[in-house]
Amino acid sequence: MKNFFFAIRNKITKSFYKLIFKKIFFIIDPEVVHDRIIKVGQFLGSNFLTREITKLFFYYSHKNLKQNILGIDFPNPIGLAGGFDKNAQITDILPSIGFGFMEVGSITGAPCEGNSKPRLWRLKKSRGLIVYYGLKNEGSEKLSNKLQKKSFKIPLGINIAKTNNKETVELEAGISDYQKAFKKFTEIGDYFTINISCPNAFGGQPFTNPAYLDVLLTRIDKILTKKPVFLKISPDLTEREIDKIIEISKKHHVNGFICTNLTKRRDNKNIVENNISEKGGISGKVISELSNNLISYIYKKTKRNFVIIGCGGVFTAEDAYIKIKAGASLVQLITGMIFEGPQLISTINQGLVKLLKKDGLNNISEAVGLSHK
Repeated sequence: MKNFFFAIRNKITKSFYKLIFKKIFFIIDPEVVHDRIIKVGQFLGSNFLTREITKLFFYYSHKNLKQNILGIDFPNPIGLAGGFDKNAQITDILPSIGFGFMEVGSITGAPCEGNSKPRLWRLKKSRGLIVYYGLKNEGSEKLSNKLQKKSFKIPLGINIAKTNNKETVELEAGISDYQKAFKKFTEIGDYFTINISCPNAFGGQPFTNPAYLDVLLTRIDKILTKKPVFLKISPDLTEREIDKIIEISKKHHVNGFICTNLTKRRDNKNIVENNISEKGGISGKVISELSNNLISYIYKKTKRNFVIIGCGGVFTAEDAYIKIKAGASLVQLITGMIFEGPQLISTINQGLVKLLKKDGLNNISEAVGLSHK
């Protein structure tokens, strides 16, 4: 009876979103919509009453979705990816929406205005976004001060990147910038993500170079932290490049990988639109297959020695389950929620419980890597 209620609630919420709110949102500039949604999220998270009302509309939990990974308790495997809550403004409301974990940032050493506008476009037919924000955020000092006295109801990931400016292009300056941000959050949050794959930053992606990555991670190792560390990697790398990143990671305090960041390639067969902007990286269904392939490759290559977080093109429970069976212990999303509505998290989690039951499994952890067994 309880599951029936959640299913009906989610269908009604989805209908309202697609028939009313999405139609309004999609005729307004996407960055304007994003900024307004953040403000709504701040309000809803500001007091107990609005948080509880939000839970009535969106929350879902089930014991079969709980996992302890690297010493962290995750109530379910669906998280908000880095790039949505850039300035950690909605951490109070995300648990009520039903997320199992959340990632803020990317946060850079210095404040960053990002790239010039426009810097966000929708690919309506391809169900994706072109993102050209360029690491817009308030910087490590201000954001660490904001978060240091807060408590969080679900695990919090701190996504760290290099400040997007000319001053950090030189190797030593870039590493120092990562270090500055990293140090500010050693006692804040549950895990780190080192973003080495932002497609929209000045100077490109220098730390996909194995020698540079080795130097960066050596310096990060010296910053004392017991928190798990993930590398967020690009879907556009070759298998040889991935192999080298894995080998370097084995030498350092790296616990896993986020697969993947945005793609820069415009020859992707899943892009339906013509003459799209050459600026920015692409998210959504466009990168679903790229993400799944990389998850499978790393899982088979590393034999579960690293934890994988799958990210890219998650619009349904089946999408999430494919990533989990490919080798991801956790899954992140943003674009799917924008196209489908905020009830998507609940819908996916309820769907995962059904898929586990269909496969005769008792916990989501049993499905990790199932496609390779």
